[in-house]
Amino acid sequence: MSNSPVPTTTKSALRLSQLLRHAVVDSQGKQLGKLADVIVRLRGDDYPLVTALVVKVGSETIYVPIADVAALEPNRVELTTARLNVRAFQRRPGEVLLNADVLGHRLIDVHMASLVRAHDIYLSSDTATWAVTGLNVHQTHWWSTRKTISTDPARDWKSFEALIGHEPSVLVRAPFGKLRRLKAAQIADLIETADAKEQSELLTQVHNDPEFEADVFEELDEDSLTHLLKSRSTADVASVLTRMRADDAADAITDLPQARRREVLALLPEPQHTKVLALLGYHTATAGGLMGVEYLALAEHATIQDALDLIRTSTTQQPEALTTIYSTADDGTLRGAISIIRALQTDPHRPLREVADPDPVHAAPQDDIIDVTTRMADFNLLTLPVLDESGHILGIITVDDALEAALPQDWQRREPQTHASLTPGAV
Repeated sequence: MSNSPVPTTTKSALRLSQLLRHAVVDSQGKQLGKLADVIVRLRGDDYPLVTALVVKVGSETIYVPIADVAALEPNRVELTTARLNVRAFQRRPGEVLLNADVLGHRLIDVHMASLVRAHDIYLSSDTATWAVTGLNVHQTHWWSTRKTISTDPARDWKSFEALIGHEPSVLVRAPFGKLRRLKAAQIADLIETADAKEQSELLTQVHNDPEFEADVFEELDEDSLTHLLKSRSTADVASVLTRMRADDAADAITDLPQARRREVLALLPEPQHTKVLALLGYHTATAGGLMGVEYLALAEHATIQDALDLIRTSTTQQPEALTTIYSTADDGTLRGAISIIRALQTDPHRPLREVADPDPVHAAPQDDIIDVTTRMADFNLLTLPVLDESGHILGIITVDDALEAALPQDWQRREPQTHASLTPGAV
């Protein structure tokens, strides 16, 4: 059970802007200094707990534990003592400085899968503790006639993931933190719009799950992917590409310098090395360059049930590649195709040669993108097989890859739209 304090309303919560640079007084009301920052400790999915204050006393910066604080009030902080321990402040793993790390900085709105800026921070208390429970991400401009932003809605802290840029604190978080609610494509969009420091923290968190990291890299646009791979060691690049789809890995390797390309290829395990090397022989703007080498093909005497059983066990293959079942002759040449929907609606004991559409629409590896997309649109295809001169399947093109290739570059690079999360319980 969570021990999180209950978020309060904007009216009853204390805003950080009401505390910063205001007086810190002793138990007799004498001013000792001014508040410079508030220190909180990350607690996974719980609200960060206030553990200490940073007080500016003359030219010194003093650490004051929360146990020495009698009251936090708008424009005033009262201590329980008149004496301050002048020990130097040193941040520990898991600690966040609200003013230095969060206020005015960008963080991830997990609900909307976008980067936003924290314009104020809300602190709430129960009988014993103070915790961060809310954020205001609505900017008040200098020309606004409002004298306070307290009327702006306070968003729940749990709807955000702070990018604090402090590596020891990042590493003590639960893997992914709140980012686990996001899809790979959403995190890729965040990385593409983040600055170098924000990218570094996002990549550090994503790196905790190598399989998901590969999914994120597959979703990055070409420029971002090239930039990130160039900044990594050869071993790191090979590790990521090993987990990527062979066609995406081949596209990524193409943009590396020739010498480094050979080094990365040498580190790829079989059969990934063989698949990638074969795909590198095709121009990226052709059917051969667009195709993936994962597909579902069975001998034409196999039954529908055999195909469905194979789909159930093909958990590592790209789902889009499993939407069509291909049948082959004894010599391996393509004979027929049937969609998974038609297969599910057919007697499972019937052999593929009786139910698959004969002579499926296909492409040659040298066909260009226009030929591929036109053919897929004309015949309403989710996948298009690419055949060699003998009629053997070299690979297939999925509709998502065809669509991405057909989109103009300026359309692909437009500002991504934000979409609210459908995660149950999201604020």
